[in-house]
Amino acid sequence: QVQLVESGGGLVQPGGSLRLSCAASGSISSINAMGWYRQAPGKQREMVAVIGRGGNTNYADSVKGRFTISRDNAKNTVYLQMNSLEPEDTAVYYCNAYKYVGYLPTREDYWGQGTQVTVSS
Repeated sequence: QVQLVESGGGLVQPGGSLRLSCAASGSISSINAMGWYRQAPGKQREMVAVIGRGGNTNYADSVKGRFTISRDNAKNTVYLQMNSLEPEDTAVYYCNAYKYVGYLPTREDYWGQGTQVTVSS
């Protein structure tokens, strides 16, 4: 099992910045990648940014150039630096980690409890 605890959400004005943190604990040695997803009211959850074990990153087109994902392996923590925030970024942001288990193998996903980000003047 993997436990994920997020922090750093809040209310910010358009053009502002926030940094989200996600601390992982438990069986983290075999985690393949960690990332951030978000879900706005009435919309499906979508990938925002992912960072692999080797440090490779992937971003949604809507956040490229504005958001940066990074990780501190010593602290087992992943960060999402969000700059130039827009009202369209308003959503609940979820931390995700996944690993492959078993002989098939099968992907196992773990989720944090979510943190609200609201961009409004």
